[in-house]
Amino acid sequence: MRGFSPGRGTKILLGLLGAIVVFVLLFDWDWLRGPLNRTISEKTQRRFDSSHLAVKLGWNPVIRLKDVYFANADWADGTGDKPMARIGTLEFSVSLRELFDGKVFVPRVAMDQAELNFEKAKDERRNWVLGEPSETKEPSKLLISSLSVRQGKLRYVDRSTPLDIGVDVETFEPAAAAKADDAKARPDNARYTTRYRFAGSYHDAKFSGQAQTGDVLSFQGSDVPFPIQGRLVAGSTRLDVEGTVADAANISGIDVRLNIAGSTLANLYPFLLLPLPASPPYQLSGHLKLDGNRYSMQDIRGRIGKTDVAGEAAYVQREPRPLLTTTLHSKLLNLPDLGPLVGLTTKETAQSRPLTQAETQTRASAQAREKQSSGDRALPTGTVQGERLLPTGKFEGGRFKAIDAEADLRVDRIDAPDFIALQNLRVKLDLKDAVLRLDPFDVDLADGEIRSVLRLDAQQPTLRANVDLTARRLKLARLVPPSPRLAPSSGAMGARIKLSASGNSIADLAAKADGQVQAALSRGQVSNLLDAVSGLNGGKIITLLMGGDKPIPINCGAVSFDVKDGQGKSEVFVVDTADTRIEGDGTFDLDHERFDLTIAPKPKRAGILSLRTPVRVYGSLRSPDYELDKAGLALRGGGAVALALVNPLAALLPLIETGPGEDTNCQQLLATAGPAAKAATPSPTRSRP
Repeated sequence: MRGFSPGRGTKILLGLLGAIVVFVLLFDWDWLRGPLNRTISEKTQRRFDSSHLAVKLGWNPVIRLKDVYFANADWADGTGDKPMARIGTLEFSVSLRELFDGKVFVPRVAMDQAELNFEKAKDERRNWVLGEPSETKEPSKLLISSLSVRQGKLRYVDRSTPLDIGVDVETFEPAAAAKADDAKARPDNARYTTRYRFAGSYHDAKFSGQAQTGDVLSFQGSDVPFPIQGRLVAGSTRLDVEGTVADAANISGIDVRLNIAGSTLANLYPFLLLPLPASPPYQLSGHLKLDGNRYSMQDIRGRIGKTDVAGEAAYVQREPRPLLTTTLHSKLLNLPDLGPLVGLTTKETAQSRPLTQAETQTRASAQAREKQSSGDRALPTGTVQGERLLPTGKFEGGRFKAIDAEADLRVDRIDAPDFIALQNLRVKLDLKDAVLRLDPFDVDLADGEIRSVLRLDAQQPTLRANVDLTARRLKLARLVPPSPRLAPSSGAMGARIKLSASGNSIADLAAKADGQVQAALSRGQVSNLLDAVSGLNGGKIITLLMGGDKPIPINCGAVSFDVKDGQGKSEVFVVDTADTRIEGDGTFDLDHERFDLTIAPKPKRAGILSLRTPVRVYGSLRSPDYELDKAGLALRGGGAVALALVNPLAALLPLIETGPGEDTNCQQLLATAGPAAKAATPSPTRSRP
């Protein structure tokens, strides 16, 4: 009996392997298409169908399907009765090495004539995930590296956001189109080859636009970021981007130049959910990067109205609220640009009814206004004031609950029309738990300084505000505009405003304000015309108007009002000049924007036409009026005035001191008021032993 020959066995083995190779190469994979279609349909409980199946073997085998149809989930209503996927040609490769680790790694997916409809329900169900939300919390084991599409359509509906977007895709570059449905082609992404046109809505705000990318979209696991260039238009807002994105699925690894322009920053609220103010038209550019959950915007440059802006910002997505941090600098801030922030109407916005910040919640009103103006004119901003002087525009306190913020703002100069320029504004903003604090809020004015702290609490439906403002050493000469008919003024002014209130607008807050308002002036001189007007010295006014004006010195002036529920009552009203001592008493009503003051001029030298009768100044803050108080309303006596003067004036003296060791005329007035006040104070009655 002959033994088994090793050489013969080798030949048989090689023959079997050769036969297997020939069988595999000649095998019609389409025979498995029917069983594959039925298996997928049974496992997913959705209809799956295809007309052709082909496989190219290798370490990364390539599977090719034609006329793919995959039914939608039965609960999906946002995408209608359309299938989840209908694809003319679908080709993808699979890494066998990753399969041994229990992962499914797909280096590339390529498709042509694709129609995809994805939907996410409010309960987090996704029509592309085959299972209940509770069963799919673990990270997916499927990893796709890149995607290329020759031609296709995508619809994505997210009921929880809400977001609804439709995208048309086309690979327009011939060389890239030739390999767009080839899963084995290596990604290039060296130039723009694919065009995307899109339109949709986000939080009921409609948008549209187009973009260009490279030949593939890169996802997690790819080392080839894809270039992107595009524009998004939402009403009057336009956003242009150019740069690269590393992961299209998770929107990560962003590195783009960004340019955004629009009619008002408030219109961005539906997209960013940030409580941005109703600003004038703006244009901003910068370098946007995304690293993990942190967006950073470097090299910010642009304009908001006539105000220039530069700096940097960062946005971190975190719980329970995102955090926005900014550092901004402006060489020139145009004060009217801030008007809409507090509800003021500016000259640019006074021609038609402006939009408030509240009306940008859904943009319905904004869209209506844009249609009225043919959609091309910038939307006006602010709030109609009518006959009121104080701004009535409503603060949207609910927006302060959507985010925390930290900001540093520095402004070199502030341009305020018809007013003296402000300089060196320094603001530190802190917004946390719906409580906004501006500390410090400092600015230089008239060679002096204003130091203030503001607090706005939006935790309740009605906002609560506190302001503590101190003005030091303000030069009167810088506050009073020069005039050829008036002699220059001089002197140092100081003031203290400490108020608290509740309300949802500047007008509401003023109407409910509690606190004190105080001011003082020392070592001054003012126009003799102003002094004459205050005393109704008719002959003197006529002479001054015809022949010019001469300055007169002010020894000291002090005003102090106690405020309760928006009602102010004078505690002190004294102005002592070289020619006249003016004493006053009265009230103001911030709710109705009215005031009523009685001023008693006491000339120190009699004039030919001098009137010593008290003058009543009254009316609305916008349109005041005056009359002679013929009834001769009695003001407080000198002792009572001195008594009321002591404490407020003593508190205000540090605010008007011009330098160390220099006495002021107010110190002299205080020295004389002390004995008078003491004399006016009743002596305590001693009880009998």
